[in-house]
Amino acid sequence: MRWRKLLGIATVLLVAVSMIAAPAMAKKPSLDAWKPAFDPSGAKYKFIVSNVSHPVIKGVYAGFAIRDELWKRTNGQMYLDYKPFSMLGGEVEVLNQLQMGAIQGMGVSSVASTNLGPRFGLINLPFLVNSFEKLDKFVASGELFSHFMNAMDHQGIMGLDITGYGNYGWATTTPVRSVADAQKLKFRTAEAAVNQLVYKAWGINPVAMPWPDVPVALKQGVIDGLDHTPMVCNITKKFEVAKYFTYVNYAQGLFIWIFNKAWFNSLPADLQKTFTEVVHDVCADIRAQTKQQEIDEINKAKAAGIEFITLPDEDMAFLKQKGNVAHVEYAPEINKLYDGDSYRPDNFLKEVQDYMGYKP
Repeated sequence: MRWRKLLGIATVLLVAVSMIAAPAMAKKPSLDAWKPAFDPSGAKYKFIVSNVSHPVIKGVYAGFAIRDELWKRTNGQMYLDYKPFSMLGGEVEVLNQLQMGAIQGMGVSSVASTNLGPRFGLINLPFLVNSFEKLDKFVASGELFSHFMNAMDHQGIMGLDITGYGNYGWATTTPVRSVADAQKLKFRTAEAAVNQLVYKAWGINPVAMPWPDVPVALKQGVIDGLDHTPMVCNITKKFEVAKYFTYVNYAQGLFIWIFNKAWFNSLPADLQKTFTEVVHDVCADIRAQTKQQEIDEINKAKAAGIEFITLPDEDMAFLKQKGNVAHVEYAPEINKLYDGDSYRPDNFLKEVQDYMGYKP
């Protein structure tokens, strides 16, 4: 009898150990599918660029496209060592690495970018730049877009260009057919001030959380849904748990391609020029591809049984009206000027609102 008891205890301990060890032994994301078609070992200039998401998303894949085009145009002088999949940690953590110079670049999400560049929060304001067409218009605005991209200059970080990941809405574990439904749930949002303002104005409960923590939180019911785009939710398998998506289309999700200024300034002038041109050319091409990718991913999700929901007109009017509070309260951060700003408008936000045709 005693040996049976010992065997039972040993079995329980073995199961417990396996449950603890399993997460630690979980397979890490592989970059094998995106290996360069060249040997980077001979590159004179090597640098690391991070992103938290999945490179199947066109806006994330841009890092690999920049890598390959840069290698080609510099004749193998520059190698961009790209680290997607949150390989270097969450965005706030990686922003700090970038500022310190531990890494050289980052495709930071627009929602997290405000931690070091409050002016970037402009793109998250509800119903201002909330479609692909409006985004194209903003990118073509010249001085307004350049001033926007200069948001982290005072932090020693330069912004070069943007790619996107679609239109923001709500992926939820229960259907949200009205604002009242949404107000009963806990939504994951990025760790960003603008998002907190918006959700507070809407009367919805936001839970700020790093992106790598979302899958477990969603499965365990810590959150009931997330504030994100259908493209990202489908590709990163959030729809496996959250089976409903409510269209809100209140903002465009961006990856803002930012780089450490000291590192960039250390490059020879000809490579600075080539690097800048490559980033602009690749980002423009990727933005065009992203429009179709959102359509494709929504269709895939629908085919897999995800229900897509449109809010009633009166609910959308409520979100637009209440969302203007974020415009008003965050305006001082967007309008703040720094020593490195060559464009010095009295009211930058108002200029963008007028240019975009935004009406409170």
